[in-house]
Amino acid sequence: MQINDLKRKTPNKKSIQVGRGGTRGKTSGRGTKGQLSRSGRKLRPELRDIIKKIPKLRGRGKNSNLSIQTKPVIVKLEVIEKAFSNGDKVSPSTLLEKGIVSLYKGRNQSIKILGKAEFTKKVTISNCTISAGAKELVEKAGGSVK
Repeated sequence: MQINDLKRKTPNKKSIQVGRGGTRGKTSGRGTKGQLSRSGRKLRPELRDIIKKIPKLRGRGKNSNLSIQTKPVIVKLEVIEKAFSNGDKVSPSTLLEKGIVSLYKGRNQSIKILGKAEFTKKVTISNCTISAGAKELVEKAGGSVK
C-alpha cells in the first residue's frame, strides 16, 4: 500500500457553489426578478385566503349569556284581588280577558303570581306558577291552587 492509495474515512463536504447557480453569488438562489426575489418580501399566507372564504358563524353576539326562554309575566295578588271576585277562576286566559296581561307574539304568556299583602278573595288559580308566600295567602283566604 502506498501513501497515494490511502483514502479518508470521511470525505470532505462538497464546496458551496458560487456563481449563478449557488447560494452566495449574483441572485443568491432567489431566481430572478419579482416579489420573491426582493428583500423584505411579504407573501400573503394562502391559508388566510381560505379562512376568509369560510362563512362566519353568526351567533347571539354580546347577548350570548341571556336566556333563550321567555321570562314569565309577574302578576301581584293585589291586582288579582281588585280584578276578581269570590269564586272566580284565575288562569292566563281570564287574566287576558280582564286586560291584566297581554298576548306575546300572538300567544298567552307564562304567568307567575307573587304577593305579600293581605288577600281575602276565595279564588281558584290554575296554569300559573305561584310563589310559596302567595300560595300560602291564597289558601289561607279559602282559595286553591292547581
